Amino acid sequence: MATDRVMRVLKKADLQAIVAIDEKTSGSNRHEYYERKIAAVTDPQRSINSSLVAEMDGKVVGFVMGDVYFGEFGIPETTATIDTLGVDPSVQNKGIASDLLDQFLMNMKVAGVNKVYTLVNWDDFALEKFFSRHKFVPSKRINLEYQLP
Repeated sequence: MATDRVMRVLKKADLQAIVAIDEKTSGSNRHEYYERKIAAVTDPQRSINSSLVAEMDGKVVGFVMGDVYFGEFGIPETTATIDTLGVDPSVQNKGIASDLLDQFLMNMKVAGVNKVYTLVNWDDFALEKFFSRHKFVPSKRINLEYQLP
């Protein structure tokens, strides 16, 4: 049986599928977070909806969420970020994350983006290796944090 794989722009109706995928991979139900995030990325008054989902046989099996920035943070160029990438564990290692990332990067190039940033935990070797295979390199920017007392 052939499996149809489709990449498309994320819609508000994808909320439950995204929450379910994230819960399977993270072990946490982050419904409120994704509800806020999806409301923001699908709001045409706020930004360009650059987030995507992957469907197989009509079912959402993966997603990538990001934002486009037009000069924010004092950076004079158009940039983008990837903040969330998820694939249903039942279909991992089939190239879905790579397809999502490739489509996201192609869309960003068309939108005039010069650089795409993402953050990876220093000890998440699998995710760092994934991004490295897609030609991401350490940034010249330093991610700073402050722990509130």
